Amino acid sequence: MELQKAPELLEPFCIENRSKENTSVPFTIFSHFFQLPFRNLGHNSPINQKGDISMKRMISLCCAGLMAFSLAACGSQNATSSTSTPQVTSSVVGKITALDGTTATLQLGELTENQPSAPPDQDDAQPNGDSSASGQTPPEKPEGQDDSNQTAKDNGTAADSGNADDQKAPPSDGQGSSPDSTFTAGEETTTVDLSGATVTKESPDGSTDASLSDLSVGDVIEVTMGDDNTATAVVIKNIGGAPGDSNSGEVEQGASANTINRDSQVSGMTYTSDGDDENALRVTNASATLNGVTVNKSGGASSNPGNGDFYGTNAALLATDGATVTIQDATITSNAQGGNGVFSYGKGTMVNISDSTITTQKDNSGGIQTTGGGTTNATNLTVETNGNSSAAIRSDRGGGTVNVEKGTYTSKGYNSPAVYSTADITVKNAALTAENSEALVVEGKNSITLENCDVSGNMSDSKGTSSSENVHNVMIYQSMSGDAETGTANFSMTGGTLNGNNGDQFYVTNTDCNITLSGVTLVNKDTDGKLLRVTGNSAARGWGTAGKNGAQVTFTADAQTMEGDMEVDTISTLDLTLKNNSTFTGTIQIVDNADGGTAVENNAVVTIEKGSKWVLTGDCTITSLTNNGTINFNGHTITLADGTVLKG
Repeated sequence: MELQKAPELLEPFCIENRSKENTSVPFTIFSHFFQLPFRNLGHNSPINQKGDISMKRMISLCCAGLMAFSLAACGSQNATSSTSTPQVTSSVVGKITALDGTTATLQLGELTENQPSAPPDQDDAQPNGDSSASGQTPPEKPEGQDDSNQTAKDNGTAADSGNADDQKAPPSDGQGSSPDSTFTAGEETTTVDLSGATVTKESPDGSTDASLSDLSVGDVIEVTMGDDNTATAVVIKNIGGAPGDSNSGEVEQGASANTINRDSQVSGMTYTSDGDDENALRVTNASATLNGVTVNKSGGASSNPGNGDFYGTNAALLATDGATVTIQDATITSNAQGGNGVFSYGKGTMVNISDSTITTQKDNSGGIQTTGGGTTNATNLTVETNGNSSAAIRSDRGGGTVNVEKGTYTSKGYNSPAVYSTADITVKNAALTAENSEALVVEGKNSITLENCDVSGNMSDSKGTSSSENVHNVMIYQSMSGDAETGTANFSMTGGTLNGNNGDQFYVTNTDCNITLSGVTLVNKDTDGKLLRVTGNSAARGWGTAGKNGAQVTFTADAQTMEGDMEVDTISTLDLTLKNNSTFTGTIQIVDNADGGTAVENNAVVTIEKGSKWVLTGDCTITSLTNNGTINFNGHTITLADGTVLKG
């Protein structure tokens, strides 16, 4: 923790035992003291005007001050141990990566204050009225809002608009205000107790009082520390991103080779692009129906992968700015990195796509992508992704709503689930296959709901971002990246098949979640894999703080048959309920947290309702048991937290 420099005015008053140097201290102090009452004395001085202080009194005060400081200096020469140094406070700046009550874990970094630009003088005005260099012109909408190329627009399309398309859309919150500060994260972390601190929050309109309850993961805060190393004040900063950071508060969507910005019906058209940071087709702030169209993003580099993931830069087809797009019988292809197939961005934007084919080839190129609160409704699609980090059904920062009915959705790259959710995603009557990745991922306060789906995953032991922590088929977690709100995740599956080829069937870490299974056929071809693993993680990937990043799982088996072992570590909890004639065949074990975290209560609570059954395949350790059903011990025991041993 680095101390702030003490205010310069205090430096002459910090008396140290400097032998010969000490003789200058009284004079230095006196010079400061003496100057104060006189530095502003002139004909227009308020002091002279009001006559509040006479010259004689000033001189007397200064002489008295000189004598006092001279005595202090002498005392410091002879008894340095009695000299006190004024308190110096320190501060730290960091991004909250975890909150545990009043304790915050911070990723430390640097804070740069943004200086607002003053209105330009007449002499500083830009040629031809261009004021962009002054920072006074607000960002423009992404595309085609002028009236040029009128004929093309009347037909629902626009030709390549070149540099005019390379614009910035307004911030997603619609405020358009500049952030007060820019935060650049470092690699160090620290943990701070904020229990005694006052809290204020920055905004474009100034600072307001706040409380600890206003803090959330992802906030950047400045913490002032007292002399006893306790936090005294917290400021929630109004933050933009570092230069070039896609999390800067500005929506950058690049250019578009073809734009629809008026209500239109189009049939049989072909839209192409091989440009950098360029959509083959963009629909913005319009209602458009596209029948039998071909959209081909054949090439073009992405200068910022984050803009492609979050805002749709370089996607084949981008719907944005409140557009409603209905697509039928389309063929959409992408051969560009960061080239998502169909992208729905922003609140009020809706994509309805049916009976179409989407194929992407390169990394970071999902099939259907939804972010920023957008909506996607997909029916009977054939989606195939071939790159890494390219989920077939995908969402990212800001989430939204995704509804999928029928079709096949296949991912072939590493770290490419069939479904990756930072949104509310519902899939019915579809085939979901990940050939080299886990099948399904829920991040943060989001959900996946499946009905009568056939799901298959095949995660690699060595490739993919999470394989170093755990190999699994379904992962539910909180990454702490800021892409997903912290809260309770939900996973629900009714009917269908969940097929895991490698690792655990379910892995939950660093989050709260509800899991509900009803009538699902569960298949795990990895005999060493667990049915469910609920544990902390090493935090090597930033998923919380090691020893404090367990999970809290409520697992409901409703008319469900399941087989396999469950494991929960001492910093996590599992509340398992078997209901409506469910059967669980397997064991439950409580294991020590790998990072030595402090144990919590109720690690494993089991409830068996009437008509349901637990068939033991080994000795078990759990916290407590409520049994209104049947337990087949098969010669094994159940040991409770209070030491009670149950036998058949």
